[in-house]
Amino acid sequence: MAKSDQARTKKPARRKTEEKFGQRRLEIRNSRAKDIPGIAALVRRVYDDMPAYTHGEIRGQINNFREGSFVALLDDQIVGYCATMQLAEALAFQDHTWDEITGNGFGSRHDPTGDWLYGYEMCVDPKVRGVRIGRRLYEERRALAEERELTGIIFAGRMPHYRRNKRKVEGPEDYLEQVVAGKLHDPVLRFQLANGFEPDRVLHGYLPEDKKSEANAVLMVWRNPYVERDQPVKKRLPRGVESVRVATCQLQARAVADYEEFMHAIRYFVDVASDYEADFIVFPELFTLMLLSFEEKELSPVEAIERLSEYTPRLRADISDMAMRYNINIIAGSHPTRMEDGDIHNVAYVCLRDGAIHAQEKIHPTPNERYWWNIKGGDSVEVIQTDCGPIGVQICYDSEFPELSRRLADEGARIIFVPFCTDSRQGYLRVRYCSQARAIENQCFVVMSGNVGNLPNVGNMDIQYAQSCILTPCDFPFARDGIAAEATENVETLTISDINLADLQWARAEGTVRNLADRRFDLYRIEWDELGKHPGKPRPRREPLGPTGPGGG
Repeated sequence: MAKSDQARTKKPARRKTEEKFGQRRLEIRNSRAKDIPGIAALVRRVYDDMPAYTHGEIRGQINNFREGSFVALLDDQIVGYCATMQLAEALAFQDHTWDEITGNGFGSRHDPTGDWLYGYEMCVDPKVRGVRIGRRLYEERRALAEERELTGIIFAGRMPHYRRNKRKVEGPEDYLEQVVAGKLHDPVLRFQLANGFEPDRVLHGYLPEDKKSEANAVLMVWRNPYVERDQPVKKRLPRGVESVRVATCQLQARAVADYEEFMHAIRYFVDVASDYEADFIVFPELFTLMLLSFEEKELSPVEAIERLSEYTPRLRADISDMAMRYNINIIAGSHPTRMEDGDIHNVAYVCLRDGAIHAQEKIHPTPNERYWWNIKGGDSVEVIQTDCGPIGVQICYDSEFPELSRRLADEGARIIFVPFCTDSRQGYLRVRYCSQARAIENQCFVVMSGNVGNLPNVGNMDIQYAQSCILTPCDFPFARDGIAAEATENVETLTISDINLADLQWARAEGTVRNLADRRFDLYRIEWDELGKHPGKPRPRREPLGPTGPGGG
């Protein structure tokens, strides 16, 4: 073969090498919501002997302190993860367990005024060696502490070789001394010592699931050499502005000639809210019941729900298109939807202005919903990531169960939307008082939206009572009565208000009361069943007293 021919055969290989040149294979950056499945898979690989994180816990770790959560990516695959939070010195150095200090794994005890960076998760893919992923993640933590002028970094490190060496030592304290002296080897402790951390003491019962360490952990400390302090310092939190404009539609039930006329009424309010440059608009629970008004005869409850569920695909597509066209995030009340297993659920569709569609099922159907419509409850509640931060949705009766909103707050929700449908003032006030309680105890905003008026020939819409509103915590940065804005009772209208999400951060850290921070994690916790429904006896279908309406909260 001629030399010229040989040269021609080599060119494609050389060109391929040139294409790879300059591409970054390894990246360390802050975690994002899209990383959650990859982080969960990584944790399962690393800790095959301990329970894995739920997606909700990882979501909370990121949302509660995004700047302190890092991932390492090698060839676009997540191979390392670490999570941190800021804490006051007194809390960080006191005896504690992992559950207590992390808020049951959500990282919800992050205190932006805290002077110490507390690390509560660090894991590296065991198959990735020689790239120093762990060291790089430690460097990111150290850089964050220096940037924020924190006193230092603290965490409780595992001692996974303790159990195998238990007979050689007199206890965990003696084991620690021998590892520090180099007489025994523990890969985790040696790595932390090599990275400049010093042991403070052993925490007993820190993580019961850690069988190799027999639940022991070593409190490790690194002090920032650029900060000299003789006494603990509480950092002040600047009163910033993170303004979001929300609109709640108090919708008049009306007879419509067809689906297009119904959508025309909805589009009107979306258009008005968009003209006012609102970021969100929320519609009431079961606002689509108007679609039954043009049926030739009044349908039975079962027939009505079945008929409404047929509109689901069309409704989702049209509301999503509307959200993009009018550049507004739409919480589309709720709508009966037949699920894949054949059950009917009451579902709130959240259509974001970027085209994404999310769904939040009603967890607790009212007795009337269960009996007359055979509506089943959903199995999960999760925050929804939006361009204005994480939000939550609680459909009417769900707002009366505080553990649901607490789960959303732990995952980082700062606004909770409550679409409701109530037929009496008593029913309305149940939802209203509970929503105000949720705003106070979770130090978040709650936005309510209800139906008014009546619909002849449509069961369950005989009468409606509502006073839609935007509720706040009760503290100095907010309205004196905890009401940012509210509508006139039983009148169709759009109520709009600006809310400052930065006020929530200040209230949670420096408010008169600090409901989230002051929880007693040493006394109680909420256990979530991530597998869904438990097998067992079905709930009896007792006929409720009163009309065939949804019951109203």
